[in-house]
Amino acid sequence: MTTSELLEKIAFNVIQGRVEAEDDGFEPGLEGQPAVTELVTEALDQNIDPKKILMESLTESMETVGEKFEKKEYLIPDMLASAECVGVAMDLLAPHLIKAGVESKGKFVIATVKGDLHDIGKNIVAIMLKGAGYQVIDLGTDVSADRITAAVKENQASFLGLSALLTTTMRVMGEVVDQLKEEGIRDHVKVLIGGAPTSIEFAHEIGADAYCKDAFQAIDLLKTTAA
Repeated sequence: MTTSELLEKIAFNVIQGRVEAEDDGFEPGLEGQPAVTELVTEALDQNIDPKKILMESLTESMETVGEKFEKKEYLIPDMLASAECVGVAMDLLAPHLIKAGVESKGKFVIATVKGDLHDIGKNIVAIMLKGAGYQVIDLGTDVSADRITAAVKENQASFLGLSALLTTTMRVMGEVVDQLKEEGIRDHVKVLIGGAPTSIEFAHEIGADAYCKDAFQAIDLLKTTAA
């Protein structure tokens, strides 16, 4: 199999949401064929540039998944399956990317705020951030403003992502922004918020830098920021 064929197969299987050979895909007849784990391992064994795998297989395939999600061809479980593929691939690629001297785009702390246990959206964003080249510090769910602020400070993070799915927990996002100001580090970190009840108006109200409706918008926003 040529390099281009292998990269195309990795991308195809990300889109199909297939982590391992025994997994079904969205198309019939794929079970038993090599999936993301096997194909990425094969690509690394062939000494294919890990950055090439990242950019041409993972990033491009998730852009396709994003387009399918926007067109409502994919639902959240489908997108989550593809994101899981990227997460597995990144675990395999990470040591090779470090060895190749590929620099991180920055440290990104992410959390679902105190009182909220919803994590699907946050997890998708975290996986896609890793795939986009960010060093992600995922604090999980039900995380207090104190702990989030401490993590930003300890890791000297350049970015912070806050998620909430409940209207009752949205206020914690404002508390985080206020604490960042009190600690004197607000100007050193870009704050992105997301979740069903949030909005661009709410982001402005609490002093966050941006509102992102989904993981794909978050990545696009970061590309714009980097540019």
